[in-house]
Amino acid sequence: MMRMQKTPLQIIGCALLLTAGLSSLLSRPAVTAQQLPNILWITSEDHGPHMGCYGDRFATTPNVDALAAKGMLYRHAWSNAPVCAPARTTIISGMYPPSTGSEHMRSLVRYPQSKPMFPQLLRQAGYYVTNNSKEDYNLEPPTGAGQVWNESSPKAHWQKRPAGQPFFAVFNSEKSHESKIRVRPHTPIHDPAKVRVPAYHPDTPEVREDWAQYYDVVSEADADAGKRLKELADAGLAEETIVFYYADHGSGMPRSKRWPYNSGLQMPLIVYIPEKFKDLAPPEYKAGGASDRLVSFVDLAPTVLSLAGLKPPAWLQGHAFMGKYQESPQPFIYGFRGRMDERYDMVRSVTDGRYVYIRNYMPHLIYGQYLDYMFQTPTTRVWRRLYDEGKLKPPQTYFWERKPAEELYDLQNDRDEVRNLAASPQHRAVLNKLRGAQASLALKIRDVGFLPESELHRRSSGPSRITMYDLGHDAQKYPLEKIMAMADLTSLMKPDALAQISRGLKDGDSGVRYWAAMGLLMRGQNAVATKRAELRAALKDEAPAVRIVAARSLGLYGNNEDLKLASDVLRGLISPDKNGLYVSMEALNAVDALGKKAASLADAIKAMPQQGSFATQRTNGYIPRLVEHIFGELGIPAPTGKQ
Repeated sequence: MMRMQKTPLQIIGCALLLTAGLSSLLSRPAVTAQQLPNILWITSEDHGPHMGCYGDRFATTPNVDALAAKGMLYRHAWSNAPVCAPARTTIISGMYPPSTGSEHMRSLVRYPQSKPMFPQLLRQAGYYVTNNSKEDYNLEPPTGAGQVWNESSPKAHWQKRPAGQPFFAVFNSEKSHESKIRVRPHTPIHDPAKVRVPAYHPDTPEVREDWAQYYDVVSEADADAGKRLKELADAGLAEETIVFYYADHGSGMPRSKRWPYNSGLQMPLIVYIPEKFKDLAPPEYKAGGASDRLVSFVDLAPTVLSLAGLKPPAWLQGHAFMGKYQESPQPFIYGFRGRMDERYDMVRSVTDGRYVYIRNYMPHLIYGQYLDYMFQTPTTRVWRRLYDEGKLKPPQTYFWERKPAEELYDLQNDRDEVRNLAASPQHRAVLNKLRGAQASLALKIRDVGFLPESELHRRSSGPSRITMYDLGHDAQKYPLEKIMAMADLTSLMKPDALAQISRGLKDGDSGVRYWAAMGLLMRGQNAVATKRAELRAALKDEAPAVRIVAARSLGLYGNNEDLKLASDVLRGLISPDKNGLYVSMEALNAVDALGKKAASLADAIKAMPQQGSFATQRTNGYIPRLVEHIFGELGIPAPTGKQ
């Protein structure tokens, strides 16, 4: 949801699935179109359950509150991703983006051609499907015959369907988007003095103003929902239509959006099922009720198919929670974080509804890496300034400091997730349970996020043009178990791991070598000094990602000769026209981490193009932002972008 113009994609379906083979994917009772429910999704952006129906008395959300009064809300609903593009990618594919290689913000990777997106299946079942109008997927459009949507545009509407045809329609409101929180001047509606400031934020006028304005724009999204509900009622279709209301992830405030805590993943989810279709409701459904069932975005595709009487295909990774094919409640729901705009990280999370477990695979990075778009919010800037001035105390300091490898929070007693229980002996059983759940999901879905982004593209390119999903499911091409074992060994910061790290640096798989090099970077100066020779050898690794991590380690923690060797390697990898966008971004992040030690690279950065055919419209701002920050750290004027 960053500073780009959204361009609706005209997604093309898979020709294979429009043949007789499609019938094997669909299992629907013999019903007429008139017996099928209409399904309406009303969605909004960047807000959590800060609504009256969720008990927030400060919120003003009468329309969604009224929907909840006659429908049912879900207390534990997660978006899986804490930012919109990967969150929406989860919905449209019905698969976790770490399984398809689409977890990184505004990436655009190929979609497995044998797996239609769920609106295609609805179309084949006789539905008129529309999207108004945000797509913003991290997956390339499938190729072949048949569109995913009948229409996906700002003019798309269920009213355009042929008479009597059931519809599935999505309407998205951007009124509550992060960017709207910081629009000034603004006439406040909600009183900043009455805002509840979470424990991780400093209590300043800027923070209060941002939080109050956040509540204002949530009210605007609620008003948009009211308009869509009125359209339905005026057409006499309110009792013919199953209605969903949800937001695309948690609040747009910093430490919520982009972070897979409950604060970044929990979103409002309200569903209304008319009496006519009560047989499709889950057992716990009742008017004005609330469900404790754990649900998430990966469950939406199978749920909608189930409501339409279609058996969800086996490749979908979620679980239907309504309809003919609804499944039993699940014990966990999951979250993830990959690259956010120009900054890399890898985080996974899981909850059982009470406890939230966070697994930080890159604990050497601070939470609040400089990210241009996030720093446009006044709260972010004042928060960082107060930290730099030494005016904050825990837990307000945590966001600007290195992460622990594991975090565990008790939502029942710590709603703001600031008291980490990972080291608590009393919570060891809970930690082990959730740690095991996170690892099990990674293995089940074949999480390709354990490869750096540049390596993912390198392995899936070439004559075979294998999709990242198919790469991940090929144990020969992607030995996940041993890569993940090295990632666990290094990122859990086990003190006796150096011998195994040394062996990992010589492994035949570049993914293992990458995590071994990362293990030395995470451990800092003593580890780098001890393994200097191996890191210098890694500067010549055939995988650019391994060379970059070795250079970053030696540049940060080595001697002057190490810095020169590291700088020479990075100089050869920073230019995107020669190395590709993702190698360049990884190398520039390493350069940025060096701070003033990167001064010798200034001329090379000035000489390289910052924009060009190596980037898409979705990503063409990332390299200029990195360059601007690098030169800001060096204290010299940044070069203008070159085409």
